[in-house]
Amino acid sequence: MDWDQLQLHPKITSALRGSAVLKSVRDVVCFSISDLQRLTGLSRSDVQQLIIAAAAACRRNPPITALQLQQGQCHGFDSRLRLSVGCPVLDRLLRGGLPVGGITELSGESGAGKTQLAMQACLTVQFPMEHGGLGAGALYICTEDQFPVKRLHQLISEHSNLRSDVPPDLINRLNFSDHVYIEHAADLDSLQVCLTRRAPLLLAQGLARLLVVDSAAALFRSEFQADDWLERNRQLLAFSSTLHHLSEEFNTPVLCINQVTDVFSQSDNSLGPSSSTVSPALGLAWANQVTVRLMMRRLQGTVTRGNQTSALRRLEVVFAPHLARDGQDAAVWREGVCGV
Repeated sequence: MDWDQLQLHPKITSALRGSAVLKSVRDVVCFSISDLQRLTGLSRSDVQQLIIAAAAACRRNPPITALQLQQGQCHGFDSRLRLSVGCPVLDRLLRGGLPVGGITELSGESGAGKTQLAMQACLTVQFPMEHGGLGAGALYICTEDQFPVKRLHQLISEHSNLRSDVPPDLINRLNFSDHVYIEHAADLDSLQVCLTRRAPLLLAQGLARLLVVDSAAALFRSEFQADDWLERNRQLLAFSSTLHHLSEEFNTPVLCINQVTDVFSQSDNSLGPSSSTVSPALGLAWANQVTVRLMMRRLQGTVTRGNQTSALRRLEVVFAPHLARDGQDAAVWREGVCGV
């Protein structure tokens, strides 16, 4: 879009054309007010006018009011629709499962069970709605390790033990592995190609109804240095914007696995050791794009059931517009992740 189409004051348009950084309208919404003032030399009020005009130009659909949602006037979008995670105990924690609209982030340390729960959702989504699914497959994008195919086949073979509420003949009829579409993205360019070209095709044809990115942090951590934070944030916002667009256009839940980073705090005794906790990676810029933030923790204890033993986990709700902060203990069994 040309700057003249924004119908701004000529002074603002001239400042935009003189900027070497701002090349498109989309670039404007990726920067803060102070950054735009520095890049353009405009006053705060002029920059605010610019942001309002740019946001309106980038908006694909008119805004939805709370009253429209309540009255069901938004065709193709149901804010009450949920995707079950395959366990009634965990579904109760999430008030039915993963919301269909927006980005759900699942963060945690390595070995906490994040990928296990994501693969479980890839199977659950294939059930009809009366059994907690959405009647379609899943697109699973790997950015770190190879996709754990053997574990997926084990989950499929044991799925009747996990979903005892589903008729066995329905489980036997579903060819689960044929409807989990796996992509590997080694860099941000290939990830963008996958999200803008391949994902829309699968979603538009009804072949997939769940999008999983495992993980969101891997590529952004590896491709940018500390002093590249401005470009990193710009790419991060473009990435999240694409995910929100796919979720909104195709009424699809988006699940992003995220890494964690250590946060150190000094003890009261300045000479004593520092204690550390973990926080989801990618900082505030990413946190502001997430609709629901969940965290999976691996606890110290173990739990036994029959001849199986599992390290105790805990799935926690960090924030969500429809959920209170809460948590539920869980374990990883052969058939999948279950609340305990």
